Amino acid sequence: MKNKIIIYQLFNRLFGNLNSNKKFYGTIEENGCGKFNHITSELLREIYSLGVTHIWYTGVLEHATMTDYSSHEIQCDNPQVVKGRAGSPYAIKDYFDVDPDLSENVNERLKEFESLVHRTHDEGMKVIIDFVPNHVSRQYKSDVKPSGFYDLGANDDTSVGFSINNNFYYIPHENFKFQSNESQINICGKGSEYEEFPAKATGNNVFHSSPCESDWYDTVKLNYGIDYFNNSKKYFEPVPDTWLKMRDILLYWSGKKIDGFRCDMAEMVPVEFWQWVIQEIKSEYPEIKFIAESYNPSLYEDLIFTGGFDYLYDKVGLYDSIRALICGWGNVHDVLQRREQILLYQEHMLTFLENHDEQRIASNEFAGNPFFAVPGMVLSAALYKGPVMIYSGQETGELGSENAGAAQNTGRTTIFDYFSMNRFNIWYQNVINKNELNDDNILNLRNFYKRLLNICNESHALACGDFITAQILNKDAFAFYRKSEQQTLLIAVNFSRTERVKFCFDKPEGVVTFRTAFDILSGGREVLTKDKIEFDLAQSDAAIYEFYE
Repeated sequence: MKNKIIIYQLFNRLFGNLNSNKKFYGTIEENGCGKFNHITSELLREIYSLGVTHIWYTGVLEHATMTDYSSHEIQCDNPQVVKGRAGSPYAIKDYFDVDPDLSENVNERLKEFESLVHRTHDEGMKVIIDFVPNHVSRQYKSDVKPSGFYDLGANDDTSVGFSINNNFYYIPHENFKFQSNESQINICGKGSEYEEFPAKATGNNVFHSSPCESDWYDTVKLNYGIDYFNNSKKYFEPVPDTWLKMRDILLYWSGKKIDGFRCDMAEMVPVEFWQWVIQEIKSEYPEIKFIAESYNPSLYEDLIFTGGFDYLYDKVGLYDSIRALICGWGNVHDVLQRREQILLYQEHMLTFLENHDEQRIASNEFAGNPFFAVPGMVLSAALYKGPVMIYSGQETGELGSENAGAAQNTGRTTIFDYFSMNRFNIWYQNVINKNELNDDNILNLRNFYKRLLNICNESHALACGDFITAQILNKDAFAFYRKSEQQTLLIAVNFSRTERVKFCFDKPEGVVTFRTAFDILSGGREVLTKDKIEFDLAQSDAAIYEFYE
């Protein structure tokens, strides 16, 4: 049976950190940090029990930070160009190393990560890590690069803005002039004056020497052979030096038994590079998956059919339309329209309701209650043939609305600060202490995700089946079939927070020839299907009926 891919995004810095201090801009000593070794086989089995097939370990690669590891021969970063005390996991400063924050023994950090990969595989799941191809930290320096490998920028001609042989873009004859975040400096300290001459272009395509605070000021843009100073003219032959270095980085991690790469801001890198490098990697490691973070629908077909990506985020489209329904201003017709728009490649679309960039469902900035998202999560998981993802803490109703430092009261769990997750840690402590979970809200929410994701994982209809609209009841409620040769499912959702709805419709000819249907999501509701299908659905509820003879 073909199963849907179920991805569990796990932010390593948070997972397993039971320190509850949560000091504003706290240090690692004050606020603590999750470690690779905190992710034990027992905890991995709990994740596997959710129906998970892949774990995306987020924030693995070494990145810029204010924490001093110079005693371990790791270069310090200037705090003026670090975002948050812990730093952004997307400001990579060594592509060949892992974040020392995540190790119990810094000198054994890579071995500790390799052991985690081994444990994950032993528990029946595959491993995804980030590949950040568009930008690196301003002070990139690999301390553990393989023999014969030159650092990014080591051989650049810094007298010109662009050269096909350069890894970076430069603003010749100008100093970098960013004014750091004053509130961060007041708490964390400024350090020595940061100097960068000539200035490098900033990661979010800022091709001048003075990025602002809203820019990705802690990163520099990588050069893939596009001359942005000259009408974006492309120079892809001979193969640019950056392409070769990125290929070798991907091969390095593939050799460590990584099963997939989530490629950060893939649309900011030329599709010609992806076409070349994905073929290069898959020629040696054919089973590896590539997932693109992309927010430009006009590029989706190119990234899939030319670039060679296995899966793409469906943020601009399905996520946005489902979120609108959860929050009370959407329309189910928008969801159906989105499905029609991506019909040719819907099996390549990765769906989700949370990730590290998005606001937590339970936050006041989103739904305010994690159970309001039940129909949205069912729809996200069941509408397409492609993978579905949840973010660690989503299954326990994490709020993400705390003032951590660089991330302040945004409804997101911070990725820039040393911090911990309140509701998730209630569950975590019960697992490691082998206690019964006595918080009914957490227990019920996690059981919902366990039922839903295991249905997805085991369902032939959801992995391979056709989509057939059954009934559109109103702007908040509709039902549809997913039908394969082996299975027929009827999925119904009601997004209304105030109105219970009643579905009543004829069985489409040739679709359902069965007599009885059970709601496998709730584990109990039954409908008789002799002539018509009739059932009620409560507010903010969903059902998945499987049909039997």
